Amino acid sequence: MQISQRLTAAALLILGLSTPALSQPIVPPPADVVSLSGPRVGFTVLSQSIVDTLKKDNQITVAPLISQFGWQFEKQFYSTQTGPTAVTECVLLLGGLDQGVAIPSLSWLVGVRTREGAEFGVGPNITPTGVALALAAGITFRAGTMNVPVNFAVVPSKSGTRVSVLTGFSLRRR
Repeated sequence: MQISQRLTAAALLILGLSTPALSQPIVPPPADVVSLSGPRVGFTVLSQSIVDTLKKDNQITVAPLISQFGWQFEKQFYSTQTGPTAVTECVLLLGGLDQGVAIPSLSWLVGVRTREGAEFGVGPNITPTGVALALAAGITFRAGTMNVPVNFAVVPSKSGTRVSVLTGFSLRRR
């Protein structure tokens, strides 16, 4: 009986001392968020099946190479100053303006960027030819307060494949 009373007393003591630690929420420290939004320009190479789908379903006639103009809304979340950072981007583009048409495209990408500027992201893409998954990679060069990204994206879909190269600039804002 004395042993069970001692075990009970020890358990209550340990529980009593550990309660403040258990009641604290397990929340990471706040991240340093930076906005890196800015204009984007480039081009997209469309597979022949994409060109055919645009013509058949949307009455849009374009060549397999179209211009791209738009804006990238980007947030970068620093976890440490020396490690990779999380990135989320929303890219709105208008393609084909060089050919007298405006083909909208919306992509939402989540990914990572290394301290050296290499980046990779993946996410949904929506265009008049349908919904697909975009895969993107690139590098961001820094020139003083300006960032110059160069990105390469592949978007395979039921309608065909699109390959884009985009660049632009952004200024670091908090």
